[in-house]
Amino acid sequence: MYVADSRAGTPSAQGAVRPGRAGRRRPAVAPTVLALGTVSLVTDVSSEMVTAVLPLYLVAGLGLSPLGFGLLDGIYNGFSALVRLAGGHLADRGGGRHKWVAGLGYGISALCKPLLLLAHTLTPIGLILAADRTGKGLRTAPRDALISLSSTPETRGRAFGVHRAMDTAGALLGPLVAFLILRATVDGYDAVFTVSCCVAVTGVLVLVLFVPGGTGRTPVPGCTEPTGDTTPADGGARPTLRAALGLLRRRDLRRIAVCALLLGLATVSDSFVYLLLQRRLGVPDRWFALLPLGTAAAFLLLAVPLGRLADRVGRWRIFLAGHGALLLAYGLLLTSWHGTALPYAVLALHGGFYAATDGVLMAAASDGVPEALRSSGLAVVQTGQALARFACSLLFGAAWTVWGDRAALAAAAVALAVCAAFSYALRPAREHTS
Repeated sequence: MYVADSRAGTPSAQGAVRPGRAGRRRPAVAPTVLALGTVSLVTDVSSEMVTAVLPLYLVAGLGLSPLGFGLLDGIYNGFSALVRLAGGHLADRGGGRHKWVAGLGYGISALCKPLLLLAHTLTPIGLILAADRTGKGLRTAPRDALISLSSTPETRGRAFGVHRAMDTAGALLGPLVAFLILRATVDGYDAVFTVSCCVAVTGVLVLVLFVPGGTGRTPVPGCTEPTGDTTPADGGARPTLRAALGLLRRRDLRRIAVCALLLGLATVSDSFVYLLLQRRLGVPDRWFALLPLGTAAAFLLLAVPLGRLADRVGRWRIFLAGHGALLLAYGLLLTSWHGTALPYAVLALHGGFYAATDGVLMAAASDGVPEALRSSGLAVVQTGQALARFACSLLFGAAWTVWGDRAALAAAAVALAVCAAFSYALRPAREHTS
């Protein structure tokens, strides 16, 4: 780990394993990626502590209907879409602002955690979750741009895989910490929110101290794509929102964005998956917070191998295979099987879905975005996907309320199969492989 200062070097100059002039080899994963992975690990411990107990807290504790929970869950997972473009634009405009825009986002989310202690009705909880997701929206694109700029095209899948694995290590620890707190305290939910705030502040401090502040525009040794591309087709040297949206004129990036949006419309949120599992198996409330551990464990184990595989065989193939795993998980939840292996199989497939799609999508999108617009371009893809998942949470919650959980899930499974088939036909014409 390196303390961030002006001597820390630019992320663009920290590439994959390549011999230098003096025969020294560059690290396979840049220090910037490892530092950001540490920030995400600590932050995810905080956020997943809340996420693990939030469904039960809202549905069982506050008595919200599935439709009301769908509204809040949609806010929690989709509100960030409204500010992702702004976060990406702010990060690109200043050259070296990626770190500080990301830091602002992490800071806003940290401040929201203690406010949950004061909210006990739908409206204030919704406003707090919206503010928390605003922070997430600000930080996601600049963070992913830093990862992309720190890596060569040949190793981007691995770099994102390493970051997502570290991020998921935090997602694995968060529910476990929440579970232990709930068992050890009387006012368990309040204790979870308090500890979550303290951990989130730690994540912000790690970002400030250990992540290099510059983005740099120096060429990456051995990099096969030009960096600092500022041709008119790329929107010019001065990043603007218009230039970022203009990237959609590129056929491959446009196809990636459209497919991510369509598949997001059929991706049931994690919270609903865990609620469905609990109802199918009759999981006691005190064990509910442990369900996300299965998803996180599979994600952690598979993120790096699938990222490396995506670099070799094509990122879009792995991305679509991940949605196939999710479709299989839906199928298992719809069957009459109640065996002891059911939760393990569903959660393993759920984690495999994230390992094959989350970082892989950003690596695939990075191939079609010039360096000067990297943060804004990734934000365009993320915005479409986040808005689609917001809509899915609302629709699924309404369908559950009107039709019941099984009919709602069956409709989501059919929609996912149709969208996956369409995405296969619309896949990018060219893929970067090493």
